Amino acid sequence: MPTFLDFEKPISELEQRIEDLRETAQSGDLNIDTEIGRLEAKSDRMLRDTYARLTPWQKTQVARHPDRPHFKDYVETLFDDFIPLAGDRKFGEDAAVVGGFARLGGRRLMLIGQEKGDDTASRLKHNFGMAKPEGYRKAVRLMALADRFGLPVVTLVDTAGAFPGVQAEERGQAEAVARGTEQCLALKVPMVAAIVGEGGSGGAIAIAAANRVLMLEHSVYAVISPEGCASILWRTAEKAADAAEAMRVTAQDLKQLGVIERIVPEPVGGAHRDPAAAMRSLGQALEEELDSLSTQSGEALRTQRRAKFLAIG
Repeated sequence: MPTFLDFEKPISELEQRIEDLRETAQSGDLNIDTEIGRLEAKSDRMLRDTYARLTPWQKTQVARHPDRPHFKDYVETLFDDFIPLAGDRKFGEDAAVVGGFARLGGRRLMLIGQEKGDDTASRLKHNFGMAKPEGYRKAVRLMALADRFGLPVVTLVDTAGAFPGVQAEERGQAEAVARGTEQCLALKVPMVAAIVGEGGSGGAIAIAAANRVLMLEHSVYAVISPEGCASILWRTAEKAADAAEAMRVTAQDLKQLGVIERIVPEPVGGAHRDPAAAMRSLGQALEEELDSLSTQSGEALRTQRRAKFLAIG
């Protein structure tokens, strides 16, 4: 059984009933296929209706779902010949940011993204996708390398934000995030960024100031988390749902505001219900965007990227 979110409780109860009926049918001579089919159709309708009217806070919960595909899943499914490159050549290696050479549909490129991890050990290893300064300096190094060799840059964003710990601040976290954004804007090669889960604060924009910014249908992108915003404005994280509504964090809002260029559809019930389909959909969108940018000159790409971000707001 999949992991259900709080607002999916009615769907969870219905799917549990279906599972119980299947077990009953297997253990006896009863033929209850008709009843199971009826309940499955009802569950499908309920799922479609629920996901067609998600609130911004519910979309935030979906974007954080533990079964949602992560960077390593995209590498294994979409990209070929991935060669990871480590270290920032200044301090050390940060596993929260993963990057290296790869191929997408035969096209050589530089792939960079945040990895959250999918179990306790990997989440600790990757620091829940929250990068320290060395992670962003590694991203800068890889983007500069791509620029030198004329390779397009693709980034997959999934982070609650840059790591806010004391050690990160001591090593220049704000400067590292700013340098990441600066390097994105300086590139003379095509750059496409995709928000595949959470796009949180400067930790996201540092690798997402791209020519084209895509968002999966149920991902979120904001300057601060809804809980953080609520804590500042109302002195309580319990107002997170109100904050999410006011912040306009959804892909649909951000497309309307001109912050992103494209929304990539997810399977019914979110990417966590059919990761393979969600990743195929994103892969097709990435290839189309790279194709459309490939005919532009380096100077035109850089000019367009800078003008776009200066015009936001």
